[in-house]
Amino acid sequence: MIHSPRTLRTAAANVAHKVLYGRLADLRPMPAALVDDGPKRSVYRYRPPRGVVPAGPPVLLVPPLAAPARCYDLRRGCSLAEHLVGAGRLSYLLDYGPIDRDDRDLGFDEWVGEVLPAAIRTVSADAGGQPVQLVGWCLGGIFALLAAAADPSLPIASIAAVATPVDTSAVRFVPPLRPLARIAGGAPTGVVNALFGGIPQPVVKRAYQLVGIDKYVLRPYKMLTNIDNAEFLAQVEAVDHFTNSMLAYPGRTADQIYRRLLRDNALTGEGVEIQGRAVALDGVRVPVLAVAGSGDAVAPVASVHPLTRLLVNAPEVRFAIASGGHLGVLTGRSARRTTWAHLDRWLDQGTLRHGNRTRAVS
Repeated sequence: MIHSPRTLRTAAANVAHKVLYGRLADLRPMPAALVDDGPKRSVYRYRPPRGVVPAGPPVLLVPPLAAPARCYDLRRGCSLAEHLVGAGRLSYLLDYGPIDRDDRDLGFDEWVGEVLPAAIRTVSADAGGQPVQLVGWCLGGIFALLAAAADPSLPIASIAAVATPVDTSAVRFVPPLRPLARIAGGAPTGVVNALFGGIPQPVVKRAYQLVGIDKYVLRPYKMLTNIDNAEFLAQVEAVDHFTNSMLAYPGRTADQIYRRLLRDNALTGEGVEIQGRAVALDGVRVPVLAVAGSGDAVAPVASVHPLTRLLVNAPEVRFAIASGGHLGVLTGRSARRTTWAHLDRWLDQGTLRHGNRTRAVS
């Protein structure tokens, strides 16, 4: 590891910037206006650049639980929200807000049956009645698919599911849990829920880090070898900021994820119960784009690809593989050339499908 005089100067400049300003990453959130505020949902409309009139169906970014909604706005330059707004798309964000013990009884009934549908209707109404293009990462993608399947009347134009694991048998850390779950009868999540009301934020954070433990072990070496690379260092800072902002999991939701998605792998079969009835993926009747990360340990390619056979009633199912791990495939340094390019083509197709309608946004 020998640096040239030029790279040493760049490295020194990076260190000086870090010392003087505290960070290299530009973590300013994209400007947005609150358009709806209800129980466990805040819907924001991103402000377009001055003079830009957004075109096409509105785009609603649907985050997973536990992860902050900033997953779509990681840092300037690696922000999907910034990219969408810059492309002239009418873009919105759903934010569930903080999760605490009082939310321990919230489950799929609320998230899929109430919170997300209300946000979709709000966005459609705010956009002049246009159908909504949903973009969901990880569990956000699962919520989007289940919401569409549960209520075909929702004004949904299409769904883009990024790093969405529907076949958990393909996730390497899940199969060993199944025998334990059968023996314990689901006791692990029941005990955690009784004690804490859900999975506490520190546990969620550590679990996320453990999934990518190899990256954390090699991190000091990579930081040193890339000390002259401001973009690399800024991305590390932004990921750290994201990880430190992890939220808790409501107890009932954690139990449902554990029992139905992980233990029973229900999304590949009869589906999950939502408001008293089984909702399966064959109920999705809108076009779907599925993007999997080639290096994703949480949602490996083999866990995402089954969407191509499970969405039997969707008019179109498109599948793509992009570079990156679980967060990287959504908002890594290469996402602009891979995942975002797939999204751009998908959303452009949706604009043509539904007509090039525009509206001014204040």
